[in-house]
Amino acid sequence: MASATDGYKVYRASPIPGAETLADGSKAVDGEDWVQGLDLDAVTKMHEARSEKIKILVLYGSLRERSFSKLMAFEAARILDRIGCDVKVYDPQGLPVKDDIQHNHPKVQELRDLSTWSEAQFWCSPEQHGNITAVMKNQIDWIPLSTGSVRPTQGRILGFAQVNGGSQSFNTVNTLRILGRWMRMFVIPNQSSLPLAWKSFTPAGRLKPSSNRDRIVDVCEELVKVSMIVGPHMEFLNDRYSEREETREKGRLLTQAEKEADKDKAIPTAAD
Repeated sequence: MASATDGYKVYRASPIPGAETLADGSKAVDGEDWVQGLDLDAVTKMHEARSEKIKILVLYGSLRERSFSKLMAFEAARILDRIGCDVKVYDPQGLPVKDDIQHNHPKVQELRDLSTWSEAQFWCSPEQHGNITAVMKNQIDWIPLSTGSVRPTQGRILGFAQVNGGSQSFNTVNTLRILGRWMRMFVIPNQSSLPLAWKSFTPAGRLKPSSNRDRIVDVCEELVKVSMIVGPHMEFLNDRYSEREETREKGRLLTQAEKEADKDKAIPTAAD
């Protein structure tokens, strides 16, 4: 029985977390892995020509054991892994609610380190009350735009998907697109929205054949292609005039708090 090589590779486990329990007490496992039969030769060969694997972080927006956003995230991770990428899935269980106090919490540090490590990211959230879940937003909120001179999301390539309990909607992917741009990420044009998610997975937690399953393959393939095309030029694309000037004047890039402090010092007081 195969298992994940480490906690971040849990999508390789068999049975996977979220698989249903059968009448005999065992966990459901599908006989074949549909991902292995995909025609991904062109993008795989292109990726193999790289000196290093593309590092991709996968985030999902639910804490349920059989979470459909988690199952969808695992499928995306398998596709990206099949292409040859170095894929890590972050488990949001235990991440505290965003505040300005717990920056040193192990789950917060883990998430930020993974974001800094990544070259690309894949986000998958359920749609709840017409938008992303609190679990999804909490993860995004814990990733700062900057930590001193480090930009944990700037220049990362972003792909995403959403799962729906009912009919197909695009509210969540539209929100994820806005958030990605706000965090200075390069957002790919494609996206995936899975309707009736509760009917779309096998008891083993794998996507059933459908045009929606094909679409998630499209998104993952595009994420890798854009990463390979844009990635080599990322340092050049991230080279900003304003940041060069700030480094020249201050010796380094400042945090937002330091910038605000400088502004306050520059404001004349009434006594002046």
